Amino acid sequence: MTTRRRIRGAAAVLATAAAVSACSAPGSGTADGAAAGESVVIGVSTEPDTLSPLLGYGKDGNSKLFDGLLARRADMTLEPALATALPRITDGGRTYTYTLREGVKFSDGKPLTARDVVFTYRTVLDEDTNNTARSELAAVKDVRAVGDDTVVFTLHHPYAPFAARTVLPIVPEHVAGEQDPNTGAFNTKPVGTGPYVLVDWRKGEKLTFKANPYYWGGTPKVKKLTMAIVSDDDVRATRLRSGDLDGAVLPPNLAATFKSDDDKKTYRATSYDVRVVTLPSGNPVTGDTAIRRALDLAVDRQAMVDKILDGAGRPAYGPLPVDDPWFAEDTERPRDLAAAGRILDAAGWTKRGDGIRAKDGRPARFTLYYPSGDKVRQDHALAYASDAKKAGIDVRVESATWEVIEPRMHRDAVLAGFGSTGDPDFGLWTMLHSSLAGDGFNNMAHYDNPAVDRALETGRRAQDPKAREAAYDTLQRALVKDPGYTFLTHIDHLYVLADRWKGLTTQTEPHEHGFAAGPWWNVEDWQPAA
Repeated sequence: MTTRRRIRGAAAVLATAAAVSACSAPGSGTADGAAAGESVVIGVSTEPDTLSPLLGYGKDGNSKLFDGLLARRADMTLEPALATALPRITDGGRTYTYTLREGVKFSDGKPLTARDVVFTYRTVLDEDTNNTARSELAAVKDVRAVGDDTVVFTLHHPYAPFAARTVLPIVPEHVAGEQDPNTGAFNTKPVGTGPYVLVDWRKGEKLTFKANPYYWGGTPKVKKLTMAIVSDDDVRATRLRSGDLDGAVLPPNLAATFKSDDDKKTYRATSYDVRVVTLPSGNPVTGDTAIRRALDLAVDRQAMVDKILDGAGRPAYGPLPVDDPWFAEDTERPRDLAAAGRILDAAGWTKRGDGIRAKDGRPARFTLYYPSGDKVRQDHALAYASDAKKAGIDVRVESATWEVIEPRMHRDAVLAGFGSTGDPDFGLWTMLHSSLAGDGFNNMAHYDNPAVDRALETGRRAQDPKAREAAYDTLQRALVKDPGYTFLTHIDHLYVLADRWKGLTTQTEPHEHGFAAGPWWNVEDWQPAA
């Protein structure tokens, strides 16, 4: 087995809709050639809006349909994928050169060339392409092909984590180049070099994949992979228990119900997936620094880990997990309601008879939205509101669809999820840099702190690891004094699967998880247990 076949990246965030009856039973024979025992059905909560990397799908290397120049091993270190080796870096960190692997074909049988790589990156960087992650490649000045097998990137400035950005999936110019990247058929009928190809997508119901006959990494033992879209956690657990699913993403309370099931195995993946409350700066209550600081001190993070996550997570004192090597030491903060009260008193937020504080006639009150159907976020939101009330802040919790929430994100708080693996720049820039305020789900709080912006820019450009470490240390300490978000917990991702395959492992995962995350991140490597 090649090293490449051990490195499928973590999964894309998948978006909405339930289905309770549309998948074939696990292991059943199928019309597309998958015999009994060669088919796997996985239950996930949401589905993607698009399957095109040109619009952001799989940007962290998280796809079964595509490959990047590089990919990640199980331990998250980089290794070659479509490239033959890690890049050759010259010109003081401004030039990256890759040589492509020979003989790679797309799933339509056409060969991969350097021109496909150039097309992919140039299209993503084109301002007419609706890719909200474009800022992640802002350092790229030019990308060009040298013959059919060599790609050269030239950067505006040294960018320390650039190699990790080249896990971006590569698309075929001969297909995607003939379409509008925003509206073309490629978004739902992709062609890639990965181990699987999409054969059917029934929106809100399931995505069905079969093994790619042209896959350069070998023939998977799992011939058919179905991702069943089941938005309700309880229904997903019920279908897994009945045998209708081979595996599922589950919250901690439901995963725990399978502990005594000898035919099921639970997998736990640590993650950078942080649950936060966004505090929009334009809201007269959440935009007040005293309110933000008081909420940071009022929240009982450990209780959330113990009671909501059943211990499957860690308290979050900032955007980076406490066990991350970039985490700023001594920024852990205990719950301190007395200190929260003193901060509010000093800022003129005084208690009224009903226990809710007010300033200049305005009550300390705001609305907190969470997405409907997400029990873990609901529980976080309710616990947060309970903690806030003890400090005299009235948080009104409401559930809604994302279609309702999105237009309100600039003025109302949201129980959100963020987190990227690979380098601190990847998650922190999009969450905190002022240039991205209000850019979709980037910087949802409209956070604007010049010191944090400077630290982000230093961390992005500096080549010296110590200078980068100092910048991110400064950033995390600035967030304690001027929080734009209340960080609550870093959650572990739990997956329960029928115990009939071997070779299953987990990676440290980003916020996005579902399709290729958890044990099925390397489904093309699975072997029958017997």
